Amino acid sequence: MKKVSNYEKRGVSSGKEDVHNAIKNLDKGLFPGAFCKIIPDILGRDELYCNIGHADGAGTKSSLAYVYWKETGDLSVWKGIAQDAIVMNIDDLLCAGVTDEGIIYTSTIGRNKMLVPGEVISEIINGTEEFIKKLNSFGMNITSTGGETADIGDLVRTIVIDGNVTTRMKRSKVIVPNIQIGDSIVGFSSTGETTYEDDENSSIGSNGLTSARHDIFGKNIGRKYPESYDNNIDDKLVYCGKHNLTASSYIPWIDYGKLVLSPTRTYAPIILSILNRLGEKLIREHIHAIIHCSGGGQTKVLHFLNDDVEVVKNDFFPIPRLFTEIQKSANTEWSEMYKTFNMGHRMEIYCSSMMVGPIIAAARNFNVEAREIGFCIKREGVNLLTIDSPYGTFYYH
Repeated sequence: MKKVSNYEKRGVSSGKEDVHNAIKNLDKGLFPGAFCKIIPDILGRDELYCNIGHADGAGTKSSLAYVYWKETGDLSVWKGIAQDAIVMNIDDLLCAGVTDEGIIYTSTIGRNKMLVPGEVISEIINGTEEFIKKLNSFGMNITSTGGETADIGDLVRTIVIDGNVTTRMKRSKVIVPNIQIGDSIVGFSSTGETTYEDDENSSIGSNGLTSARHDIFGKNIGRKYPESYDNNIDDKLVYCGKHNLTASSYIPWIDYGKLVLSPTRTYAPIILSILNRLGEKLIREHIHAIIHCSGGGQTKVLHFLNDDVEVVKNDFFPIPRLFTEIQKSANTEWSEMYKTFNMGHRMEIYCSSMMVGPIIAAARNFNVEAREIGFCIKREGVNLLTIDSPYGTFYYH
């Protein structure tokens, strides 16, 4: 019998098996296996071009922002949630090779108006525009077209913040994952403070927040804010951590609430600098995949493996302390942690060995540590991911 993880008991799935089963018979677009679905150029009707659409959001991180705002009155956390929704879309587009083609971003907000007032909506909308302006200063070309704010208290307990993107690009620029035997894997750290961030990043991103917030914070939050979680969850799994929202964290100037709400880091400035410097020919020759380790954490790459290839990740960054605290609080199996969280790096490039040095140097220009975290070898008859970690060796098919 399959063991049910705490993540699944809380009503979520890191692997999104139901979603993948639902779409398995749908048309896969022009480039099956690409990180985002790519279709013919409906917008421009040019056979040399294609269109890409994508949708994602901040997930249950918005629920934590809600309780932190209610507890402290700090509206600034909503700008971080706006950033989360944007990054989860834009960084996926980067994996498909999108750079400065021109991206349309549309926001979708569903709120319980009885609990979430207009001042929160204003903060989210202003935060969206501010972060888009920042991305554009690094060479992106994003235009906000507004969106929909729906008052749907009958359906939404607090608030949901999502977004979607649309772009048009040359088909010749599309990166379709083609991970090859002999490839090196370069990972980009999700901790520290980049040249384009305003504070130190805890590494959390926007994945696994259902587990993170329940495993870090204490029962008092659930009692005070029962609207912040699914009341069908077993009480033993509800806010079963030890920290208060405003308790000092291991980063002295950041409390635990802000630590877990740390805005999702974008790698757009780094990936843009790499792709624009290389050009189409060198990208085709040497960049074989860009993988955003979002849903599925470190196992995300399994959706993009060729036959007879084993991906070996054996030189991770030191695991960020926040993840070790989450693991310890719930005694979560380490194999589940790697399936749920980024565990220290959230973007990977699969490339020829000669590109490792230049890619690491490009990241260093933005004060982001990068390293060769693994390699790819031949393994006949199976697509396999091996994670060799300080806490054991784990195999994922």
